[in-house]
Amino acid sequence: MTKRSLITVVLALAACAALFVGSYVIAQRICAKHVTSSADDLAWLRQEFRLSDADMTRVRELHEGYMPKCAKMCKQIAAKKQELESTLAGTTNVTTAAEEKLTELGMLRAQCQAQMLRHFVEVSQAMPPEQGRRYLTEMQRLTLGFHEQIEQSMSHSADHQHGNH
Repeated sequence: MTKRSLITVVLALAACAALFVGSYVIAQRICAKHVTSSADDLAWLRQEFRLSDADMTRVRELHEGYMPKCAKMCKQIAAKKQELESTLAGTTNVTTAAEEKLTELGMLRAQCQAQMLRHFVEVSQAMPPEQGRRYLTEMQRLTLGFHEQIEQSMSHSADHQHGNH
């Protein structure tokens, strides 16, 4: 393997790891907030999107239905992360087993993101149309924007380094 190929592989693995870590951090923050928060923490939705009592009742029902799914996904991600850490412990190389665990972890995080987006769509549909569109746009930005920032920063770094060869 040439030095350039090795650098490309290392940068690709670093980008994947950064993407996975970003997904994990977002999932943990959202899940922790949902699991520890009371239904009253949804009051910001009422204020921000001027929701009626009926709208809030539907949103709360969706929220309460989503919380156990979120907690379950967070536990699965944490368990897979532990498996990855165990696989990496004491090694000086990225083994095939570690790459498989990274892939599995990435799949779980992608499933978590998809589950969050489906939930946000459901919540947006429980709101008046204009507020629902605004809510969904913001939730998509928050859910996907973090990953885009990581990808952009990594691609700029990769381009910069490749330009110096």
